[in-house]
Amino acid sequence: MDRNLRMNDILTMGVHNSYKQAISPAIMALIVKAAPKAAESLDYAHPPLAEQLDDGARALELDLVVDPDGGRFAHPMGMKLAGEPVPADYVAAMSRPGVKVMHVQDIDFRSSCLAFIDCLRIIRAWSLAHPRHTPILITMNTNDEKSHVPGGVDELLFDEKAYDAVDAEIAQVFPRDSLITPDLVRGSFPTLREAVLKRGWPSLGAARGKVMFAVDEEAPHIAAYRGARRSLEGRLMFVNTDEASPAGGYITLNEMSDVPRIGGDVRAGYIVRTRADADTVEARANDTRRRDAVLASGAQYVSTDYRHPDLRFSSYQARLPGGAVTVCNPLRAPERCAGIPIEP
Repeated sequence: MDRNLRMNDILTMGVHNSYKQAISPAIMALIVKAAPKAAESLDYAHPPLAEQLDDGARALELDLVVDPDGGRFAHPMGMKLAGEPVPADYVAAMSRPGVKVMHVQDIDFRSSCLAFIDCLRIIRAWSLAHPRHTPILITMNTNDEKSHVPGGVDELLFDEKAYDAVDAEIAQVFPRDSLITPDLVRGSFPTLREAVLKRGWPSLGAARGKVMFAVDEEAPHIAAYRGARRSLEGRLMFVNTDEASPAGGYITLNEMSDVPRIGGDVRAGYIVRTRADADTVEARANDTRRRDAVLASGAQYVSTDYRHPDLRFSSYQARLPGGAVTVCNPLRAPERCAGIPIEP
């Protein structure tokens, strides 16, 4: 398998907003009163990153905010409105300069690793301890939105300087030879897209034990990360682009309506990430239709909020059959695996 498969010949699963911890009951009560549908969509949480990786997650998602001076998010307004004291260790951690990890400032800010660099260190330590793991995809939303809470703190613009800081923190933790980077995949081809479509991705064997980062954003953010680079030259992360972009290689396609497009892109050679569920909708209805469709779609990385059921809602969960971590991609010559898991 390691010789005969490429790293895009896989199907594996991961966790959406992997860092997210539960909103406190007092703050959740405020959200329910102000926006009940939003409260439903925010009502989920995950264990620490290392536990998720131990459980077989091979895709993680981190939402980043810029905090170059430190302290910008150290006193969430939601806690003040709910009458909750801010723990001293939270204030200390959030007062240090650097990129931070959170979902929604002021209300949904609890994270199992508050600083991006701490999240990276956890993933790196786990990867070193499991050198044969399937390549891990880490997608990132880079947030720069205004606060939803009166008196709250707006996020800072995610410009090229901010993205430089993200790359710098990745480079501080992950040596180049531990990463799948755009330069590695492009090689001598003029563009990343040409390399992906004509030669393909590294072999599965060469990709085992490595990590791949991707900026999962819309065009303005992607332009800020690329700058004047045609194919992400020198950058550490891939970007979510359309199929015509010279920087194309990775694509996020999260909707059920994307399933036909996913199949075409996967057959062409792209790596695609999609979602089995969203906003607690499928779990509340115990609806497996989306999960089953995307697992058959060909997307290499399928994300979920329910690797384990939330029994407050239903028995819904999203895992590969037989408890496998990684199997052969259903659209890319699955017979080469003879039904044997790539990572049991």
